[in-house]
Amino acid sequence: MASIGEQIKKYRIKKGYTQEKLGSVVGVTTQAVSKWERGGVPDAEILPDIADALDVDINSLYGREERDIQVLLTQRLSRLPQDEAFRCAFDICWSVFFGLVGDSDFTEDFSETFIGRSDIHKEKSQDYYLKMIRDGGMALGRLSGGFSQFYLLAERDNESAFNEAGSIKAIRKVFELFSQERMLKTICYLYSKPCIPLTAQLISHGTGYDLHEVVRCMDILCDYKLTEHIKIASVEGEIDAYTIRRESCAVPLLSFADEIAKGSPFPVFNMFDREKPLI
Repeated sequence: MASIGEQIKKYRIKKGYTQEKLGSVVGVTTQAVSKWERGGVPDAEILPDIADALDVDINSLYGREERDIQVLLTQRLSRLPQDEAFRCAFDICWSVFFGLVGDSDFTEDFSETFIGRSDIHKEKSQDYYLKMIRDGGMALGRLSGGFSQFYLLAERDNESAFNEAGSIKAIRKVFELFSQERMLKTICYLYSKPCIPLTAQLISHGTGYDLHEVVRCMDILCDYKLTEHIKIASVEGEIDAYTIRRESCAVPLLSFADEIAKGSPFPVFNMFDREKPLI
C-alpha cells in the first residue's frame, strides 16, 4: 500500500498543483508539503483539508481508493437507522444516475437540485422523472412526495431478456391478470395491509367481493406466486388465510403503471443516445 505522502504527490500532480499551490490551499508551507511527500505524515486534523483540496476522499490518501466501493457503501448504510438508510441509498442511486452521464460539468446543476433535497420529497403533488437510455443499459428515476424509486438495467453480451416467444406469452398473461378490475383491486387491498396473514372473510369485507369470488381470486394469485395460501387453527377449526409474497415484484410494476397512466410525463432530465434496439 502506498504511503500517504506518495498518495498526496500522486493526486497533487493529477490535480495540476505545485507543492506551493497545495500548501497555499491547505494553509501550510511548501516545505511541509515536501516533507509529506518525502515520507512525513500530516497531522490527522489536516487530512480532510488535504483531501478536499485534491478532490479525493480520505481513504484515497491512505491508498485505499481501489477498495471496492460496494464495501464502503455497505458499511456506511449498515450503520444507519433503517429509514435513514433507505433515503441515503436513494440519494446514492440518484448520484449513480448523474455519474452515468459521464459529464460532471453538464450535470452539476441537476445533481445539486435533486440530490439530498428533503424538501422535494415533501411536495406530494409533484413528480420528478429522470430518464437515461444508452447502449449499455438504462436508468430511470422518480422522485415524488409519496415515494421515490430508481431502476437500473445493465446489459451484457447484447442479449435481450425478452427474445423468446415464450417470454412474450408469459408476460402477456401477467398483463391480462392485472387488467382485471377484481384482481387489481384485490392486489392493492392486500398490499395496503400489514405483512400478516389475512383471512378470506377479511379480504371479502375489504374488497366488497363475495367470499366465493375472493377465494377464486386468491387461488389465481397463489398460482402466480404473488400470495401464499395457509391454514390458521382456531376454536372453530382451520380457517383459510393468505399472505403476500414479500419478494413480489407487483409493487414496482404498479409504480411504473402509474407513471404510464399519467401519460409518461416529460422528465426533468432526459438522455437518449441509444443506437441498439430496446428489446
